[in-house]
Amino acid sequence: MATEITVPGTEVQAKVRKPLGVLGLALITFGIYGIFWYYFINKEMAQLGKSYQRPDLGESPGMSVLAVTLGAFILVPPFVSIYNTTKRINAAQSLAGAEQSPSAGLNFVLWLFISPVAIYLTQDGLNKAWQRWVPTATP
Repeated sequence: MATEITVPGTEVQAKVRKPLGVLGLALITFGIYGIFWYYFINKEMAQLGKSYQRPDLGESPGMSVLAVTLGAFILVPPFVSIYNTTKRINAAQSLAGAEQSPSAGLNFVLWLFISPVAIYLTQDGLNKAWQRWVPTATP
């Protein structure tokens, strides 16, 4: 389902995942896979940020997951986490010199109203960054 890559010049291990696979597994598992997926994409970006000394790529993937799970009881944290994750993906794409995916604001609105489309676009956007470093990787 996923192709593992190592970002050149770093020890960052990342996965180029199939966006429809992520969406399908999230739906089949009633969102459980989605929580793990959310953790791992934030972890990959945080590792990339540490390698390039870019704190804008995140530092604590556990806090991101905590915000979208237990933070939902407070209402605000999931929205902040989703917005920030999309900003991190845009920063990773910029660092890789890849084509920019939808803006953080647009992706945030999609998460609110059409979550399956947002999941697909989130993974597709992250794949653009990873594939830029390893052009032979395919989702």
